[in-house]
Amino acid sequence: MPTEPLRCAGALIVDDDGRIFFQRRSPQRKLFPDTWDIVGGHVEPGEGIEDALYREVTEETGWTVSIVLGLVGEYTYIPDDGLTRVETDFLVRVDGDLSRPRLEEGKHTEFRWLGEHEIGVLDEHRDVNDGLIRRIAEDGFAALHAIGL
Repeated sequence: MPTEPLRCAGALIVDDDGRIFFQRRSPQRKLFPDTWDIVGGHVEPGEGIEDALYREVTEETGWTVSIVLGLVGEYTYIPDDGLTRVETDFLVRVDGDLSRPRLEEGKHTEFRWLGEHEIGVLDEHRDVNDGLIRRIAEDGFAALHAIGL
């Protein structure tokens, strides 16, 4: 068992209408099955947090990060595998066709762009992630307001 927490990078991808991109994890996923999530994942050995952010966006959507708008927050959590994770999440803009993400087969089943008034959908299966993704979304919209978007 690792003694250090696992580091993760997350992207709250923003469109021109101020909505944030979410994707549903497949029901077969070991951690947080069938829940909505932001784009992101683990930082690989020797990789910086920003490099992981850019890599994960491309792997999970086919898009490329064009600009990092700012920090949303850092979140510490322990999912069902018992390993502590520290996730650093950023607001980003991307290049690519925003209507056609390339979801990772077997990992994600659908996507949605949500406005601030629509984040109640993130409470589906809240028991699985203790409302973490909704808290991240709320912080993401607060960060958007703070930078005037």
